Amino acid sequence: MQIQDLPYPDPGVPDARSGPRFLWWLFRNQLGGQLKSLAWGLLHFVSVSAQPFCVGFAVQAVVDRSGARLALAGGLMALCGAGTAIGDTFLHRAAVTNWISAAARVQQLLARKAAQLGSALTRRVAAGEVVAVSTGDVEKIGWFVEAWSRFTAAALTVVLVCVGLVVYEPALGVVVAVGLPVLAVAVLPLLPPATRRADFQREKAGRATELASDTVAGLRVLRGIGGEELFLDRYRRASQEVRHAAVRSARMWSLISAVQVLMPGLLLIGVVWYGLHLAREGRIGVGELVTVYSSVMVLTYPLRHFEEIAMAYSFSRPSAKRAARVLSLQRATNTDGSRAADVPTGDLYDPATGLLAPSGRLTAVVCGDPDAAGRLAERLGGHPAEGGTSVLLGGVPLDELPLDSARTAVLVQDKDPVLLSGTLRELLDVPASGDVDAAEALAAAQCGDVLEALVQGSLDAADPLDARITERGRSLSGGQRQRLALARSLVTDPEVLVLDEPTSAVDSHTEARVAEGVRQLRTGRTTVMFTSSPLLLDRADRVVLVHEGEVTAVGVHRDLLHKEPRYRAVVTRETDEEAALDGELQELEEIEETA
Repeated sequence: MQIQDLPYPDPGVPDARSGPRFLWWLFRNQLGGQLKSLAWGLLHFVSVSAQPFCVGFAVQAVVDRSGARLALAGGLMALCGAGTAIGDTFLHRAAVTNWISAAARVQQLLARKAAQLGSALTRRVAAGEVVAVSTGDVEKIGWFVEAWSRFTAAALTVVLVCVGLVVYEPALGVVVAVGLPVLAVAVLPLLPPATRRADFQREKAGRATELASDTVAGLRVLRGIGGEELFLDRYRRASQEVRHAAVRSARMWSLISAVQVLMPGLLLIGVVWYGLHLAREGRIGVGELVTVYSSVMVLTYPLRHFEEIAMAYSFSRPSAKRAARVLSLQRATNTDGSRAADVPTGDLYDPATGLLAPSGRLTAVVCGDPDAAGRLAERLGGHPAEGGTSVLLGGVPLDELPLDSARTAVLVQDKDPVLLSGTLRELLDVPASGDVDAAEALAAAQCGDVLEALVQGSLDAADPLDARITERGRSLSGGQRQRLALARSLVTDPEVLVLDEPTSAVDSHTEARVAEGVRQLRTGRTTVMFTSSPLLLDRADRVVLVHEGEVTAVGVHRDLLHKEPRYRAVVTRETDEEAALDGELQELEEIEETA
């Protein structure tokens, strides 16, 4: 896989049972690139490590006054230099390719998971954590996957040099062969605390990212209630905790780096001292001493990759764990489906609550618990809880449909929809039936003032559809964002449209016009609207009260308002005392009528 071939046609099915298993799965799926990186790494490291042998050979040739051997040594050194340059160039190229390919695969997997779960993703995982995984964690994971082949090449080079030194000069070679493994494992006792500190740092950084994301998303509300300073103080404290954790982690890694410098220095001193002793006794020549000394010096270069792989694993393991946790989330229904891709039509029925939305009619659902309403809306969109029963559309369970077909049939607009940055034309360029154009949808959602605001904010936009929307529509009010999101849903024109509190931030006059516009535009289509607004409820064909997870009343708004106390309490925000008083008055009226 080359960088120009990205993205992957299919990123595969990850092993998300744990962080290490996920890292191993990524490595196996990049085996070709890893072997290429290993080959170039061996060429580079072996060429670097062979130069001391050439230097020693040249020194001995000078001592022996052999011009032929000196020329041969020069040719070998030139060959090693070429191998070093070529190996380093293509090793870097292969390593960066592996890094970017691994990061791209993880990002594609996260994007696919987000598309599969939809709004259910942020109900199970904090939005800030998803952002942290898809940005910083992806880089850490790619780093470890890329560094593994370079570490393997460095380790094999160390083994080859040790064997070569033992064969070349056994007396000193044995010392080096025994000392180098000690150097490699000298930092192992320091790795567990370093890993724990790195994990703690990543945890603190993830929490700070989540807090920052949530604060930015609710900045308008915070300013409205004067709470920005409070959240700023919270983020400041979280940021300081990250800084302290990073300093503690850096101290441990600096200690590891110091050990990596100290131990090779001690080995080098020992080799020089013992080599001089052997040279005085005439057991080795000057060239052999120079070769062994230079080899120990050069081996500190591949040994640094032992420290790097330890750092890469320590930082990537918590990142891989977080990514695996997100990727392990499953849609409760089958993504591929067991039925044909034909979109069914008919009534929408939820067996869990008994909610029935007749085909072609506007059904309003009143639920006293907003969280329960959100879960019910999610279930109507084909995302039941684990082990829960599937919603039926025309008698067909949604979990038996392919995911694309299920989403074509049922569209759920969350109570806090997201507007992506770009032009209004791009916002409304969504998969649609083609029966509803943008102008009709904008008119039904009462977006006239929104268009004026967008045109005023975009001086170069002659057509309102060419006006630009800032990120998440932050330049617009909450009500304006809601109406644009509603227009986008209306353009899609699905068989069933589920709206969760679509006008909660809209004033009453506009809300009445929105209700009438949606009713007219959705004539003949099934629409389910979760709301407690009397203006919307009064225009619904059918109103359903869901209490404690079950349908307890069905009718029209005006009848339920007089006959059902629980419905009246939710819609009118009536207190328990007021409800009890109304009940007593109703009983008295019935008694008087009987008398």
